[in-house]
Amino acid sequence: MLDWSLQKVGWPVGRTQSFDRETAVRGARAVFWQSGYEDASVPDLERATGLSRSSIYNAFGSKRGLFDAAVQNYLDEVVRPRLGPLQEAEVEPGAITDYLDGLREALRGAGSAPAANGCLLINAAGAPIAHDAEVARVIAAYRDELRAAVGHGIAARLPEAAAADRERLADAVTGLVVAAFALVRIAPEEASRSLLTARGLIDGFQQ
Repeated sequence: MLDWSLQKVGWPVGRTQSFDRETAVRGARAVFWQSGYEDASVPDLERATGLSRSSIYNAFGSKRGLFDAAVQNYLDEVVRPRLGPLQEAEVEPGAITDYLDGLREALRGAGSAPAANGCLLINAAGAPIAHDAEVARVIAAYRDELRAAVGHGIAARLPEAAAADRERLADAVTGLVVAAFALVRIAPEEASRSLLTARGLIDGFQQ
């Protein structure tokens, strides 16, 4: 678990930060989401956060510390709200198809961050930063969270199906969602088709 205490990021205890941390992190998130960790320059991050280089390093320890904060913010504000209906104690039968339809709409939305940039974490998985053990752990945990949410949705939609069949279907749908994220920046129609295929697998299983 990442620890974002003031002591860990090198901010003296008792000192009041003179900036809105979440606003700064959201600004950095946009840069990392668009450019990736390696290509996100410090000047770009300064402009996006409104902080000087020294303030970034004082508050977050390093560019990498800012990236970690941006990833956590991405999970909390972008990923989990969309997965939320699939993670309830009582999942609605239509939640999984609602998720796929909503994601497809987001990936087709002109000018939207998901349509333009895909998924921050799936992008990171294919970049050099993924060789870092902690980043790799966060990416794997995200994929596991996605798979579990999809599994819950499929179980709610297909309660009479055999458990093994539901597991295979959840694996396939999760793979198609990941493929859509990976494809959307270069082949948006293929990304959309991937999600339609996922929806078709679920609908077809009921027939």
